[in-house]
Amino acid sequence: MLAIFKQGLADPPKELNSPASLRSSKKPKLPQDILKDFLANCKSKDALSIAFANNAFLAFAPSDSSSSSTDQQQRLFCVVDGIYCIFIGSLNNLCSLNRQYGLGKANEAMFVIEAYRTLRDRGPYPAHQVLKELEGSFGFVLFDVKAGTVFVAQGANEAVKFYWGVGADGSVVISDNQRAMKDSCAKSFAPFPSGCMYHTVRGLMSFEHPMNKMKAMPRVDSEGTMCGAYFKVDAFSRMSSMPRVGSAANWATWGP
Repeated sequence: MLAIFKQGLADPPKELNSPASLRSSKKPKLPQDILKDFLANCKSKDALSIAFANNAFLAFAPSDSSSSSTDQQQRLFCVVDGIYCIFIGSLNNLCSLNRQYGLGKANEAMFVIEAYRTLRDRGPYPAHQVLKELEGSFGFVLFDVKAGTVFVAQGANEAVKFYWGVGADGSVVISDNQRAMKDSCAKSFAPFPSGCMYHTVRGLMSFEHPMNKMKAMPRVDSEGTMCGAYFKVDAFSRMSSMPRVGSAANWATWGP
């Protein structure tokens, strides 16, 4: 899978953009070139891509033919009312979650969209509380076109691995394909932190430890070059205020 969001629509931590990319023999690519190369290297005939007025791009293949991973993870793509979701993995408690939200037999991608939409409009729970209820191996990228909202999350058990980086124009690039990330973002990429979520408004935070701030750790590649940083929970640094728990704390506004 591949997701690209123009600067402003999604702004990652500044540490993700490595100055080493400017000195590298491989330079970061522009979004259109990243998408073109990704599709060219995807062997699946069922691969699809969607462009949103050059502000965002999504690409998806139902098999793992576009991924360097050996895992045979379930891969799902779904869209409902302008909300797009790419989901990789599976939820062990999907049936109980569907009953809780009154969703019938929705698959994982449909559940994420419907849960997001419900909480965006009228839900009483903050996003981190919802994600903590998900049992299984998962990673997803959700794009709400009307709200201009990007929402990304990865489970804590690291069975599904996402990577994110910065393209030549400052766009955020997200993929489960490490090789594609290296080719697209040069030195400006890193693993997406497990047990964490990224949201357009709030940025990066841990849903496992929502009261703790995230900190950047230096990342050195196989050539000994400082690259885009790792991000992890800072056990000694706390948020200045408790996350909202009222109706205002939903997946759309998700303000401080």
